[in-house]
Amino acid sequence: MSNEEKKFERGSALSIFGSDRREDFMALLIALAIAFGVFVYI
Repeated sequence: MSNEEKKFERGSALSIFGSDRREDFMALLIALAIAFGVFVYI
């Protein structure tokens, strides 16, 4: 296998955030907000 075949594209060009770390952090916050909403209203 050559090095070109092992390269993994993350698809960052489709992200609305500049960095992967910020995108992951925002996804975590949104997930926590949804979980809190479910916990409170059910």
